Amino acid sequence: MRDIRVATVQFQHAPGDKAYNLGRVRHFVSEAARSSVEIIAFPEMCLTGYWHVRKLSRAAFEALAEPVDGPCTQELLRLAREHEMTVGAGLLERSPEGQVYNAYVVAMPDGTRAVHRKLHVFEHPNICAGDRYTVFDTPHGCRVGVLICYDNNIVENARATALLGAELLLAPHQTGGCNSLSPRGMKPIDPAIWARRHTDPAACEAELCGPKGRGWLMRWLPSRAHDNGMFLLFSNGIGPDDDEIRTGNAMVLDPYGDVIAETRAFGDDIVVADLDASLLPTSSGRRWLRARRPDLYESLTRPTGQEQDTRRVRFGE
Repeated sequence: MRDIRVATVQFQHAPGDKAYNLGRVRHFVSEAARSSVEIIAFPEMCLTGYWHVRKLSRAAFEALAEPVDGPCTQELLRLAREHEMTVGAGLLERSPEGQVYNAYVVAMPDGTRAVHRKLHVFEHPNICAGDRYTVFDTPHGCRVGVLICYDNNIVENARATALLGAELLLAPHQTGGCNSLSPRGMKPIDPAIWARRHTDPAACEAELCGPKGRGWLMRWLPSRAHDNGMFLLFSNGIGPDDDEIRTGNAMVLDPYGDVIAETRAFGDDIVVADLDASLLPTSSGRRWLRARRPDLYESLTRPTGQEQDTRRVRFGE
C-alpha cells in the first residue's frame, strides 16, 4: 500500500428517494475531488433509504431494489471515472434470481466495481444474507475490504477480511440511537434534545457522543482496526431515520485503532484524512496476524448449537 487520501461521509438520506440521495453523493464526491481524495465511503443503504424498509410490503421492498448494474451503480461508475476516485455506497440489490440483498457497491475509476452483500441481515423479512467476504485491489495501490454495519460486530469477520489481505476496511453503517436489548448497549436518542440541537448544541453532542452513539462505537470499533492491522473508514447516517435517530460521527481510524479524523456535526458532513502506509507493517495487528496458530482454531468453525439468525439478535451486541 502507498500513502493515500481518503474521505468518509455521514448524511441523512431520504427514504425511498434515490434521486435525492444520489444528489447528496454527487455533492460530496465533488467536494472530495477538490481535496484530491482517491477513495470515499458513503453509508449503508444510503441510496435507497434504510430503516423505513422494514415496514414495506414485499412488493414495495422488491420494487425499491435494483440490479447491481442498474441506474445507481451506473451513476457511481460515472462519478468514479469523472473524478478518478473510488466511490462506495449502499443500496438494495436485486439478484437475477429475484433475491434482495443489503449491498454495498464500490465503483472504481477504471470501470470495474466490487459488491459486498451484508452477511448479517435483519432489515426486512424477505432480505437475503450474503455468503462471502469481499476484498479486492483498487487502482490506487490499496487492497480494500468491506463489512456492512452488523458485519463489523462479529470479530471473525474483521479477522477473515484482514487474512484476505485487506489494508483498508470500508465500514458503512446506519447505527447509533438503536434500542439495544442490552442494559449497557445503545439506547434511543432523545428526540427533544435532537430538536434543540441548534439552540443547545452541548446537550446534543453529549447525547450523540455518549453511550448511545460514539461511546458505544469506541468500545469495539478501534479494536477491529488495531487487532487486524487495517485502516478503517466508518461512515454513518445522521439524524432521523424513521423512528430512530442516527448519531453520525463519521471517522477514519489508523491500524493502531487511533481516530485520526472525525466529525461531530449534527448534519451532513465529510471527513478527509491522509493514510500513512508506513504504519501498516509494524502495527500490532500485522504482527499478531503473523503470530497466529491456525492449528488451534478448529473450534472456531464448529457450530455450538447456539447460533441464531441476526433477525433475532439485532441488538445482542
